[in-house]
Amino acid sequence: MKIRETEAWVVQMKLSEPYTIAYETIDHADNVFIRISTTDGITGFGCAAPDQEVTGETSKSVMHHFRHVIEPILKDADPLRYIKLIEKLKHHIPEAPSAIAMVDMALYDIMAKRAGIPVYKLLGGYRSQIKTSITIGIMPVQETISKALEYKEKGFKVLKIKGGINVEEDVERIIRVREVLGKEIKIRFDANQGYSVEDAIRFFTETKNARVELLEQPTRRDEMEKMGIVSKKVAIPVMADESLMNLRDVFRMAKRELTDMINIKLMKVGGISEALHINSVARAAGFEVMVGCMDESELGISAGLHFALARPNVIYADLDGHLDLVDDPARGCVILKEGVLYPKNIPGLGWEV
Repeated sequence: MKIRETEAWVVQMKLSEPYTIAYETIDHADNVFIRISTTDGITGFGCAAPDQEVTGETSKSVMHHFRHVIEPILKDADPLRYIKLIEKLKHHIPEAPSAIAMVDMALYDIMAKRAGIPVYKLLGGYRSQIKTSITIGIMPVQETISKALEYKEKGFKVLKIKGGINVEEDVERIIRVREVLGKEIKIRFDANQGYSVEDAIRFFTETKNARVELLEQPTRRDEMEKMGIVSKKVAIPVMADESLMNLRDVFRMAKRELTDMINIKLMKVGGISEALHINSVARAAGFEVMVGCMDESELGISAGLHFALARPNVIYADLDGHLDLVDDPARGCVILKEGVLYPKNIPGLGWEV
């Protein structure tokens, strides 16, 4: 079997509800899709969700890499030698993780279709479903409460609330949301690099009775030592997100004990293959792992889900980046019921055009 043809295209999807985080407001998402066709009649699909702030990429740069690097490397190659192909891409475009991720997931899609099983079973199939959080961006207290109640009504059991601009307002929102929701809903908080060490400690101290489950990326991504200070000073798990971009990052954090948990996003690290390596280091270090996402098509969410289902120490999921996308061409790749994600039990990642 050889790769017969490749194609990539950009899809711009509006968000039905724009949202705000510590450093920007988002109202649309550009994803790049890839189709890889083989001589055996198997077609694999993948997508990239580039983000200038997080991955350093744009849809334009991903398409440039596709035309000048990805397409030439894949031409007439054996898709089952996926590690060889991914290593070539990492050598030529090391600073393009989402572009590599879209190729990586398309190759896994091909392999699983060839085997006649879903990707999560190809990877080991540890579990068959996982609970996901749903995110509330930065908004006034009353709007936050209304949104939290709406999600509770829809069956979600875990909320992730964004903050990082004003610690006093963040504390008020968390306390009020807990008062309204009661005890049964879990609350996670993501500062998106917006806090100082002092802010993070104050947030923990003043929200202690609200039982926040975890504190995500409190300090700047390039200030890992400060994140380490926070993790030692507060009594809830601190999770690294933006600080984790590659295998070396997780090794450094593990060696210096700079975090309690990590958030693996396929678009940041370059796909499932690299995520498996990062997860192995995390497991050796005793880190719990969350699989997160960008604003990405349901195809990308499906890849993250299949990875999450395959490993026992991946116990948290934040795979909601598809829910507000309008006209997602890959709608239907995953199944969501009352806050729990299930894969489609068909070969591959679940999408056919």
